[in-house]
Amino acid sequence: MGTKTVVLGLSGGVDSSVAALLLKEQGYRVIGLFMRNWEETDGNGVCCADDDFEDVKRVATLLDIPYFSVNFAKEYMDRVFSYFLAEYRAGRTPNPDVLCNREIKFGPFKEYAKELGADFIATGHYCGISHEGGVHRLLKAKDGAKDQTYFLNQLTQSQLDGVLFPLAELEKSEVRAIAEKYGLATAKKKDSTGICFIGERNFRKFLQEYLPAQPGRILTLGGEEVGEHMGLMYYTLGQRRGLDLGGRKGEEGRWFVVKKDLKNNILYVSHGDEEPLYSDGCFVSGINYIPTMPEEEAFECTAKLRYRQSEQRVFVTKTGQTTATVKFAEPQRAVTEGQYAVFYRGNACIGGGVIEGAFRA
Repeated sequence: MGTKTVVLGLSGGVDSSVAALLLKEQGYRVIGLFMRNWEETDGNGVCCADDDFEDVKRVATLLDIPYFSVNFAKEYMDRVFSYFLAEYRAGRTPNPDVLCNREIKFGPFKEYAKELGADFIATGHYCGISHEGGVHRLLKAKDGAKDQTYFLNQLTQSQLDGVLFPLAELEKSEVRAIAEKYGLATAKKKDSTGICFIGERNFRKFLQEYLPAQPGRILTLGGEEVGEHMGLMYYTLGQRRGLDLGGRKGEEGRWFVVKKDLKNNILYVSHGDEEPLYSDGCFVSGINYIPTMPEEEAFECTAKLRYRQSEQRVFVTKTGQTTATVKFAEPQRAVTEGQYAVFYRGNACIGGGVIEGAFRA
């Protein structure tokens, strides 16, 4: 049979570096592939991806594996960033990482990997996978705090075919320890957080470069005007910071966002009372089922309505091939349009879709 080739997405971070090391130890021929998805320079004219690529070079050289760089900036702009802007323009809160996985990392990346002779592709994601009888199942990682199945909920069977996730059975602390033991340049590199193309920058400032702000009124649900907002796109449900409203004399609690009225450009807030933030269910569209749609018209499972949330018990009623109504066993706080509802059964992620709106029973 000969040695199998794995093309690994090498990002310049500790996770993909250790993934490369583990795959090589398992006897694969490993090729590192660095993706440039965003072209922008910092204040000194240095491309932000250059530092990461230097780390890729150091790791690949130490491990003695070939590495390449591929530019997907146009695909990223067309398939991910344009959607990101359109969603914010519509007053929603998108999750570009989910789209990046479906449209780039398991799309053009996989095609390019095949051109390099890949038998498999791999990434440093914290999740597991099983391939049995041509059926591919997405499984949770051992490290529950780092599990990234949420971000992979839109992957199809063909995209999951031939995929390896070397970090499935490792805790993050173990990954760091392995990197230190083998002297990988990325061993102490801090994890990237937030949206990749924004990085450490101020989010509002970044968004202003692409979408003109439209200031408007801030009202209470009772109709009292309490301030001015900078533009609806800069706020998300449940947000407390950055409202610049201050407290009310003699009243406990803080202000937070409870609703956005795009048509009239009004931001609604509540003071102290969080009740308006809770909902009993939501409508979901664009559902991708893994591996296939459940046969039942209605089924019970657990769900995450945002990434940093524990799984919640829900009841899903299909309303179409890719749409459903989801009822919560317990009322949920700040269910946000544009985010993903991701479904689980036991150890498996069984898919997910976009939240179109929440409702009270």
